[in-house]
Amino acid sequence: MLYYVYMIELLEKLEIYRLENKLSQRKLAERLGVAYNTVNRWFTGRNTPNKIQTYHIKKLFGDFNFRDKHFENS
Repeated sequence: MLYYVYMIELLEKLEIYRLENKLSQRKLAERLGVAYNTVNRWFTGRNTPNKIQTYHIKKLFGDFNFRDKHFENS
């Protein structure tokens, strides 16, 4: 359950980042080094970022204090 809530928060933050920086999903995908389809699936709820993708999203924010409760014990 915590993982699901965390991912929702992370993706909401990513969407706000995208809108504030006037980025298309395609440009955001380029910045994160993933395919456009990957980003689109995140925002439509068909998929969630994996551990590596989550790291790069947090790196994009410059926010490593955004706690990843799901992965901190792994």
